[in-house]
Amino acid sequence: MPSGTIANGLRRADWLAIRWYASEDLVLDRSAAQRLKTWGLIFGFWTLLALSYALSGGLASISEGYPPGWLRNLAWNLGNFWLWMALMPLVGWLGRQSVGHGWRRFFAVHVPASLVVALAQMMVHLVAFWYLCGPGRMPEVHTLGQYVRMEFAYSYHLAVLTYWIVLVVLRGMESRRRLRDEQLRSALLESQLAQAQLQALRMQLQPHFLFNTLNAISALALADPLQARLMIARLSDFLRLTLEERHAPQVPLARELEFLRCYLDIQQVRFQDRLSTRLDVADDVLRAAVPNLILQPLVENALRHGLLAKAEPGSLQVTGQRDGDELYLRVDDDGLGLPPDGANEGIGLTNTRARLAMLFGGDARLELQRRDGGGTRVELRLPFREHIA
Repeated sequence: MPSGTIANGLRRADWLAIRWYASEDLVLDRSAAQRLKTWGLIFGFWTLLALSYALSGGLASISEGYPPGWLRNLAWNLGNFWLWMALMPLVGWLGRQSVGHGWRRFFAVHVPASLVVALAQMMVHLVAFWYLCGPGRMPEVHTLGQYVRMEFAYSYHLAVLTYWIVLVVLRGMESRRRLRDEQLRSALLESQLAQAQLQALRMQLQPHFLFNTLNAISALALADPLQARLMIARLSDFLRLTLEERHAPQVPLARELEFLRCYLDIQQVRFQDRLSTRLDVADDVLRAAVPNLILQPLVENALRHGLLAKAEPGSLQVTGQRDGDELYLRVDDDGLGLPPDGANEGIGLTNTRARLAMLFGGDARLELQRRDGGGTRVELRLPFREHIA
C-alpha cells in the first residue's frame, strides 16, 4: 500500500460509500435511461471518493517529508474503490442467500465467501497496481511475488474487513427497505379494508335492501312481534359489526361468522322458505385469523347471482376446516351456477382476490367452480394462523 494511505479513513469511506450505494433513493425499477443515470451517479461518487483519498494520501506524504506520489496514490485508491464498487452486486446477492435461514447458514455462507472474495479483490488490486506503478519507494522489492508477500497480511486483513462492512450495511439497508415496504403494504391493506367496508355498505345497505328489511319487520310487527324484535336486533348487529374493527386487517373466524350470521338471518326472514342456510365450521378453526369481511362478499355473490334468481327454493352452505397448515373455507349453493362462458367476476370477488394477494401473496387461493349437482362452489385456502388479539 502506498505510504500516506490511512486505513481507518478507508474504512470510514467504505462505510459512507456503501450507505450511499444502498440508499433507499436508488430504486431499481426505473426506465433504462434513469437506471443509466443512477449508475453514472454511483460511478461518479466512488470516483470522487477515490480522488479525495488520493489527495489525502499525497498530503500525508508531504507532511512526513516524502514526495507526494500523486499518480501512485490515485492508482491505488481508484483501483481499490472501483473493485469494491464492482463487487457490490455479488456481496448483495450472497447476503440474500442467507436471509431467513438462521445464523448457522449465515456464517456457513459468508465466512468462506469473505475469505474468497477478499482474496480475489486483493490479488486483482495488487497485480494491477504492480503493473501500473511498479514497486515505488521499495528498493528491496524486485518481483511481483515479493510485492504480494509484503502487502499480503495488511491488504488481505483490510479486504476481509471491508467485505463484512459491505455485507452488514447492505443487509441493514435491505432490512430498512423491507420494513418500509411492510409499512406501505399495511397502509394499502388498511385502505383496501376501508374500501371493502364501503363496498359492503353500498351493496348491502342500499335503499332497497333497507326498505325490504324494514318492510319485513313492519309485516312481522303484528303477526309475530317476537320475530320482528329479533329482526331489529339482527339489523342492529349487522350495522354495528359492519362498522366495528374497521382498522383490523384480520379478525378471528368466529367474529367473521358472527357477522355472516347476522347477514344470513336478515336474508332468511326476507325470503322465508325460499332460502335455507347452514354454517358447518369446525371448532378448532374458530380462532383462525382471516381477513375482515372476507366471507360476506362470497356469500352475497352466491345469493345475488345463484339463488335469488332461482324460481325454486335454494340452499347455501358455508364450510370451514383445517387442512394441514391451511385454513379451508367453502361456500356452496345449488343455484343457477356459472354461465357457460365462465364467471364474470365483479367488484366483490376482484377486491377479495386483491386483499388475499396483499396479505398472503401466493400462499392464498380463491377458486370458483361448478358443482356436480348444480350450482356453484367457491373454495378459499389461506395459511392457518391463530388470531392474536
